[in-house]
Amino acid sequence: MKALVYLGPAKMALEDRPVPGILAPTDAIVRVTKTTICGTDLHILKGDVPSCQPGRILGHEGIGVIDKVGAAVTGFNPGDKVLISCISACGKCVYCRKLMYSHCTTGGWLLGNSIDGTQAEFVRIPYADTSLYRAPDETDEDALVMLSDILPTGFECGVLSGKVQPGGTVAIVGAGPIGLAALLTAQFYSPADIIVIDLDDNRLEVAMRFGATATINSRDGKAKETVMHLTGRRGIDTAIEAVGIPATFELCENILAPGGTIANIGVHGTKVDLHLESLWDRNITITTRLVDTVSTPMLLKTLQSRKIDPTLLITHRFKLSRILDAYETFAHAANTRALKVIIEI
Repeated sequence: MKALVYLGPAKMALEDRPVPGILAPTDAIVRVTKTTICGTDLHILKGDVPSCQPGRILGHEGIGVIDKVGAAVTGFNPGDKVLISCISACGKCVYCRKLMYSHCTTGGWLLGNSIDGTQAEFVRIPYADTSLYRAPDETDEDALVMLSDILPTGFECGVLSGKVQPGGTVAIVGAGPIGLAALLTAQFYSPADIIVIDLDDNRLEVAMRFGATATINSRDGKAKETVMHLTGRRGIDTAIEAVGIPATFELCENILAPGGTIANIGVHGTKVDLHLESLWDRNITITTRLVDTVSTPMLLKTLQSRKIDPTLLITHRFKLSRILDAYETFAHAANTRALKVIIEI
């Protein structure tokens, strides 16, 4: 089969690899039909994720059709159309019992990280019964791909961890795909204001179309002052960090109102200063987490009822044979105006 293989920092190639087989009775083999590229894949290529070693097939998102199932799989059969979760969960360990699937003792973020992933014609899914979701026949396939990772990540790590509430004020720092996913799902809770901050005017225009009440281009270094002006000098109830660099996390620290929450989503590869000298007395909460995908069933229902349209995030489409072009497009989003790309296998 064809597969996109990580070869070390800044190196990857489309290679021929053996089709994976069943290794455990709880496995399923899925013939991938559509996948996508995540910002985390770019962090891997930068060398920020040491758990992903050279030789690994990348990708942790997608949809497909069951090809084979292990003897212990009871919820799926060959031919079933499925949504692949970015998180593999045994469903039995101490963390799974707490619904912290991302910290499953034998699962978690495996695909495209510590085992081969979805940017290939076939993928092995561990713990298939608790790591796959039946894909409704009538649901848009491209929209389903967005439910593998980006929608539950924006919702769980940003909106839920950030305690977004009706009438509250939210700032989303970073208008890339994950920030926009947080913007879409924050509206479930009817906050009064959603301010989106980024360096890219195109993405800020998209954010306004997606429901932001205000946008700020932070290129002039005055984002804090603008936020304070917009909030009557009070600051933000929920600051969602959706980039993963020191400057954006520090901006979240600087714009928070007393009693506010910083919800970190970004993947941080370098140290960030925590300014306790200015935060120690302000009743601040800082949350960090990986997505657990516990919200996926709910998001599937909102998709089916047309309460949310994840296809708004999709800007480009490629065949697997052009996946290197897809990475080039996704990595240079400022020039290509890319948000999410769909890769058809």
